[in-house]
Amino acid sequence: MLELTKKVLKKVSFDAFLFQKELYKALKWITDAEEVKKFREWCIIEFGATYPIVIKKAFDSKKLALEKR
Repeated sequence: MLELTKKVLKKVSFDAFLFQKELYKALKWITDAEEVKKFREWCIIEFGATYPIVIKKAFDSKKLALEKR
């Protein structure tokens, strides 16, 4: 599922709104903290120059959600 998400993010990366929407959607179903960390690193490498604020906000909100558990 994670590989599919990566493909989708690459395809929608031309549009900030679509990218953000798909990123948040992906983070809803990822529950393992280690998987989130690896996914975050991949996002930064692939899209960090284009969407740094979107990535930071998305993963900060995921971090808060994981801490509440």
